[in-house]
Amino acid sequence: MVMAVPTAAGKTLTALMAILKRVLTGQGKALYMVPLRALASEKYEEFAGLESLGLKVALSTGDYDSSDPWLAKYDVIVATNEKVDSLIRHGASWLEEVAVAVADEVHLLGDATRGPTLEVVLAKLKKLCREAQFLALSATIRNASEIASWLNAELVESSWRPVPLRMGVFLEGRIYFKDGSVVEASLPKGVDPVSGLASQTVRGGGQALVFTNTRQSSLTYAERVKSQLAPWISREERKALKELADEVLSEGEVNRVSQRLAGCIRGGVAFHHAGLLASHRRLVEKAFRSFKLKVVCATPTLAAGVNLPARRVILQDYRRYDPGLGYSPIPTLEFHQMAGRAGRPQFDEYGEAVLVAKTKPEMEALMENYIHAQPERIWSKLASEPALRSHVLSYIASLPSASEEDLMGFISHTFYSHQYGPATAHPSLRRALSFLEREGFIASTSAGYVATMLGLRVSQLYIDPLSAVIMREGLAAKPSATPLGYLQLVCSTPDVPKVYLRRGDRKRLEPMLSKEASGMLMPPPDPDEDPYGFEEYLASFKTASILHDWIEELPEDQIIERHGVGPGDIYSLSQTAKWLVYSARELCRVLGLNSHLQPLYVLEERLKVGCREELLALTRLEGIGRVRARNLYNAGFRSLEDLAKASLAQLTSVPTIGLETAKKILKQLGKLS
Repeated sequence: MVMAVPTAAGKTLTALMAILKRVLTGQGKALYMVPLRALASEKYEEFAGLESLGLKVALSTGDYDSSDPWLAKYDVIVATNEKVDSLIRHGASWLEEVAVAVADEVHLLGDATRGPTLEVVLAKLKKLCREAQFLALSATIRNASEIASWLNAELVESSWRPVPLRMGVFLEGRIYFKDGSVVEASLPKGVDPVSGLASQTVRGGGQALVFTNTRQSSLTYAERVKSQLAPWISREERKALKELADEVLSEGEVNRVSQRLAGCIRGGVAFHHAGLLASHRRLVEKAFRSFKLKVVCATPTLAAGVNLPARRVILQDYRRYDPGLGYSPIPTLEFHQMAGRAGRPQFDEYGEAVLVAKTKPEMEALMENYIHAQPERIWSKLASEPALRSHVLSYIASLPSASEEDLMGFISHTFYSHQYGPATAHPSLRRALSFLEREGFIASTSAGYVATMLGLRVSQLYIDPLSAVIMREGLAAKPSATPLGYLQLVCSTPDVPKVYLRRGDRKRLEPMLSKEASGMLMPPPDPDEDPYGFEEYLASFKTASILHDWIEELPEDQIIERHGVGPGDIYSLSQTAKWLVYSARELCRVLGLNSHLQPLYVLEERLKVGCREELLALTRLEGIGRVRARNLYNAGFRSLEDLAKASLAQLTSVPTIGLETAKKILKQLGKLS
């Protein structure tokens, strides 16, 4: 079944009923797939109540190099699409027991980054779990019937919402709604429309979500709204908000981002974007749901992730900046995703989604392109070469051999084939096969294509084959490199998102690169002969420099100031780089490049916690991060043996080591019962 209905209209409840029917009657397991880790965590918490019915619920989102056999013991498994894809690649036997598979946010089939994986996973699961029931949950989209036809599923479409939605455009003190009504929304003189509409909502007893087009704008508008809300925050609320702000400052290292977030929270407002620590984002989401926070100013990543409804949703700007392309209007579907957050069931009689216009012609354009417009059709992105080369390798690696006819048969089961016909994918397929064969990932035999040892391992590692080519070339070029050299290599792969250059970065980075050149595995292109290539290299070097600063224990605040990133970016980059460094080490095993194994292992361990090598033993203790480990080391506790000899008094004399932490250390070392 494909359900294309508005937000909060019962999609999850329907999926839950299907899960309970299949699992409680002993027909098999339930698999609930989502596009984002944050959404996986939310669904896992939501389904935790099923344990009262005797069902075991598991969450699986990381470690792409495992079949996770432990999941066989669970009845309901919540996982990201990428994790399910990796489980299929590793031949997880319990997948054959899946009796109901739910694909949430299936409209992301049209997303160039995540869509191809979702499409291939659904195609593979339909073949692997032939008796399973499939549910695809979608926002309201134009061609939901096409997705239902592809999945051979019944289509359920509805525009009903538990809370009616009014969409409109604000212009010069009035909101012009879709139904033709006009509502006065006059604002105090000198107050901008976005913050004014948000604070107006709070004065009326509601909450507001403001979607901004940049991280800086989310912070700017949060601080503007805060200045207007002071009279509307009670003494009791201020006390609760202060406790919440203190909790923010106790999570992770204190830095300028966490301090400004805490400052906003004290005033009943927060900003929310991917640059925040995940723990801070969760705190903000929880506080908004519990009405502690009145307004959240967020980038659109919030609309694509967790469910966070509010009485009024305000869109600060309908344009988005794309590096290399400049500003362009957001898709209508994305606007509808944000607008769908308006209206909180059980608390609001209606929800409002408001765009802001500066002129009448702009208002008319917004009415035509967003308020009255249908969302765009969803189109498959599977034929893009990066997506196809990875999934074709995965398919070949899963079989003893695969002929071109087998591959076309696999393509014929995809949404791409359903839309365009399988023959249209043939040129892209040929290019992907040519690349994979040329680079040694597959070999052509009389029986068909077979995966080589290298190709099999790359498929299992869940990395782009092009990433493997880049790392192989770099690692084969030299027997050793500096940590920064290894980091630059992995950061030059398509699997690591680049942190692009800001004004002034080039002047700062070029002397650094010149100084570190001998430790690089890959030399930079000549800036005169290949200016674009040099710019790309410098961006990967900047990304590597962020990670190098992290493992050299620079305080987060210095990294944020130096590179213009957020603490969440540092963590996300370090986790991605850690996986690529692990993958590089595994490639070295296959290729016999043994001189790199030990330095890559040490680098991987350092990336886990962001410290120098001498602290690694200390950071293996639970509750000891890089700051506490450095304080212990500087106090003379340089090994676990040193700590085992310490008394509670000696440990608590170390900065950041309180009594409970000291007890925890000694308990782990078996020195305290």
